[in-house]
Amino acid sequence: MAPAGYQHRYLDNDIVELPVGKVVCVGRNYARHIEELKNKTPKEPVLFIKPASSIVSLEKPLTLPKDKGACHFETELALLIGDPNTDSPLPGSNTCIAGYGLGLDLTLRDIQEQLKVEGLPWEKAKAFDGACVISPFVKPDVIEDVQSIQLRLTQNGTIRQDSNTASMITPVSTLLAYINTWFTLQPGDIVLTGTPEGVGPLESGDRLEVELVGLCRFQTRVNWKR
Repeated sequence: MAPAGYQHRYLDNDIVELPVGKVVCVGRNYARHIEELKNKTPKEPVLFIKPASSIVSLEKPLTLPKDKGACHFETELALLIGDPNTDSPLPGSNTCIAGYGLGLDLTLRDIQEQLKVEGLPWEKAKAFDGACVISPFVKPDVIEDVQSIQLRLTQNGTIRQDSNTASMITPVSTLLAYINTWFTLQPGDIVLTGTPEGVGPLESGDRLEVELVGLCRFQTRVNWKR
């Protein structure tokens, strides 16, 4: 169950009549981000899941874990799943998408690196409460080309991430088909499609502006847990 107060919404404040489900995340989907973290380029999409309990609204201040090392922002295009209609969406089809938005995949980077070294799962670094920050969604008919959307995050007035979905290694429609071969996408699920280069640590008091350029823009601040 998602934290109290979170519900899928559109930009015009219409409530999306869908349950709050799981979040399927795609790792290593932008080449320059792979380079900046010195990771290997995968042969197929890297998938992991955040639970519904990790979801919080981008319109509220971010509350981050204290005393758990660096917490990095990762800006991503978020897809809200509506009615998939079929058992497995076909490559080239985005008809199951009920909305497009912004997601911040928050990552406890020090803990993640330690878990990697030990060969352990990443959940503690990626799936903690508040680790999935989601904006209201843009309705699908507003999007002309999902592979031509500019993503941007500004931290304290300085642009940190500024890239285009055209740079994805695996495009959206192919991702959806691939994901559904492993995890059934259900109405109310969210897909985070990967982050471009420029990720970095958050600090208490940071002012963030996150946008799908020309479509939506949100501002928030960062707090620590007390």
